[in-house]
Amino acid sequence: MKENYCLQAALVCLGVLCHSQAFTAERRGHLRPSFHGHHEKGKEGQVLQRSKRGWVWNQFFVIEEYTGPDPVLVGRLHSDIDSGDGNIKYILSGEGAGTIFVIDDKSGNIHATKTLDREERAQYTLMAQAVDRDTNRPLEPPSEFIVKVQDINDNPPEFLHETYHANVPERSNVGTSVIQVTASDADDPTYGNSAKLVYSILEGQPYFSVEAQTGIIRTALPNMDREAKEEYHVVIQAKDMGGHMGGLSGTTKVTITLTDVNDNPPKFPQSVYQMSVSEAAVPGEEVGRVKAKDPDIGENGLVTYNIVDGDGMELFEITTDYETQEGVVKLKKPVDFETKRAYSLKVEAANVHIDPKFISNGPFKDTVTIKIAVEDADEPPMFLAPSYIHEVQENAAAGTVVGRVHAKDPDAANSPIRYSIDRHTDLDRFFTINPEDGFIKTTKPLDREETTWLNISVFAAEIHNRHQEAKVPVAIKVLDVNDNAPRFAAPYEGFICESDQTKPLSNQPIVTISADDKDETANGPRFIFSLPPEIIHNPNFTVRDNRDNTAGVYARRGGFSRQKQDLYLLPIVISDGGIPPMSSTNTLSIKVCGCDVNGALLSCNAEAYILNAGLSTGALIAILACIVILLVIVVLFVTLRRQKKEPLIVFEEEDVRENIITYDDEGGGEEDTEAFDIATLQNPDGINGFIPRKDIKPEYQYMPRPGLRPAPNSVDVDEFISTRIQEADNDPTAPPYDSIQIYGYEGRGSVAGSLSSLESATTDSDLDYDYLQNWGPRFKKLADLYGSKDTFDDDS
Repeated sequence: MKENYCLQAALVCLGVLCHSQAFTAERRGHLRPSFHGHHEKGKEGQVLQRSKRGWVWNQFFVIEEYTGPDPVLVGRLHSDIDSGDGNIKYILSGEGAGTIFVIDDKSGNIHATKTLDREERAQYTLMAQAVDRDTNRPLEPPSEFIVKVQDINDNPPEFLHETYHANVPERSNVGTSVIQVTASDADDPTYGNSAKLVYSILEGQPYFSVEAQTGIIRTALPNMDREAKEEYHVVIQAKDMGGHMGGLSGTTKVTITLTDVNDNPPKFPQSVYQMSVSEAAVPGEEVGRVKAKDPDIGENGLVTYNIVDGDGMELFEITTDYETQEGVVKLKKPVDFETKRAYSLKVEAANVHIDPKFISNGPFKDTVTIKIAVEDADEPPMFLAPSYIHEVQENAAAGTVVGRVHAKDPDAANSPIRYSIDRHTDLDRFFTINPEDGFIKTTKPLDREETTWLNISVFAAEIHNRHQEAKVPVAIKVLDVNDNAPRFAAPYEGFICESDQTKPLSNQPIVTISADDKDETANGPRFIFSLPPEIIHNPNFTVRDNRDNTAGVYARRGGFSRQKQDLYLLPIVISDGGIPPMSSTNTLSIKVCGCDVNGALLSCNAEAYILNAGLSTGALIAILACIVILLVIVVLFVTLRRQKKEPLIVFEEEDVRENIITYDDEGGGEEDTEAFDIATLQNPDGINGFIPRKDIKPEYQYMPRPGLRPAPNSVDVDEFISTRIQEADNDPTAPPYDSIQIYGYEGRGSVAGSLSSLESATTDSDLDYDYLQNWGPRFKKLADLYGSKDTFDDDS
């Protein structure tokens, strides 16, 4: 192909050169050297005068991509005033002048010095002028001309994309459009056939074809099946020069995917499935799964499952798992191994979405038989009834039989059953059950008025496997007996007006009473009201039964007086209608009250007819005087007690300083009064007010520091502090004083200087404390403790 291209370019170049030279010579031989006197008519009759032009030239052409050793002659410019003596100079300016195009200033020949590419630039506009060589005076006005780059077929076709992707439904008809590919050619479409493209298919036959002029790819085979092959790779070629030999070409790859259609029905891989389920399984438990295979994908492969026949349709159900496209067989109702041991189901799998175009392919469904075997399990006992209701009379003696519950083992072994009561439901332990036969009995008398219904639960468990148990609710109704006598329905109270005996009696009852009975209606009304037999002829009041469970109390006489008796208590007997009847005696209070002329109550309080006893003025004054004298005595006593204060601690010696506290350890100087808490080292023996004397030498052993000798009569302060700390730690009543005070300050102006013995033994010699004898009674104790050396030795 490259050799053909080079040969073609050389022939085109030679042809263009010959044509250009012949055309230029022809123009020079026939054109007139001057255009003076030539006129043209313009619009509306206007005469346009054309200026004189002395050029002999034409529009030039140069072939692109010329690669010869010499510059290409584009053309020649010649003025008619040029006599050939060399006095005229040709000048070239414009696009590419001096770089791409050069002119021979004597002959006017124009050459192209560089290879031109039409696809980069199709033409150049140049300006030529003839001037005097010596003076550069323009001899002719400048004139514009165009150099066009003539195209050659040097650009192959190029597709818009390197690769294309397209989809087409499977089983499409022949000629179904898939995709259109488009290529472009950079060559000049107006010149020759360099840009005339023809499409052809290089790979992809016989499945696809392409239209030569449009590039549309179409299906070429019918019934292409996605399930057999889903993806195809097609190579399309675009060739210029109208597809003839020598043309350039370009290719592109097209990936064509067959999209799915529902052209395949679901199919079970086997005709019978075997499953099993335990009789102990609960409803909703999964039994097994089946799956019908459908090679289609997406919604075309969706399958739904249904039970269409079989003796287990009432006990089993099937649902569709859309994630796995499986049919899930579940237990709908409990099964019993002892009743039936096997079931059969006919399950149908059908597509959800059916394409009418392919309905002729057959029914898009399939059926399969599922055989389910029931496995025996150790089942818990079963009560003969889901619940029990028993009755027992209240006040029945302990041990009365209430009723019986009965359960049996459904397994073939028929294990013995043992019964028990759930004590969480019988906290008061009203009942007991015979563990062998299930008879329920009372343990104490029951009261219906407290609880009408008692609900308990009874367990039935296998003797050989106590984990297998069942539970049943038992409701026990306490039947009523007539064990409650009727009472007043409310705390009644009657009122009667005091009156003259001559005043007629009123027909209105003093009070209307009714009764209430805790027993049921059968053992309650009708109530009968009466007076006790011993006062049936009561002279004051009587009771009339209204026969509607009420009664009225009436006065038998008048002339009641509050002075004689202001309150009457009337016993009334109330009997119920139970068998046997119950009765009770209730007391009604009737007050005698004062009334106005209309019978309205004014006052029911008894008036005092006797003057109340009172205190005289003198007696009241005497009582007040006694109270004042007692108060004065109390105040004087409290005042005297406050003035007389006893000291908390009695010291044997008078202490001048108020801030000196006796303790068993050395302290700071006289001015060291605020450096520590004195209570920290206070002698606990002095808390109770007793401070023992210590006139004898202390028994403490002083532990000398390394390199130092203990001073005479020295006290082991470390041991002392440790002892006090241990006592304080072990004493639960002692305050929490956990601190150690270092006595580094001895006071200023002290005559005695430092009293500490911790740093006194600076030498190996013993210190002399005899001067303490001369300090007076205040330091007598220190003098006795430390004394002189002789005294120390004698005591040792």
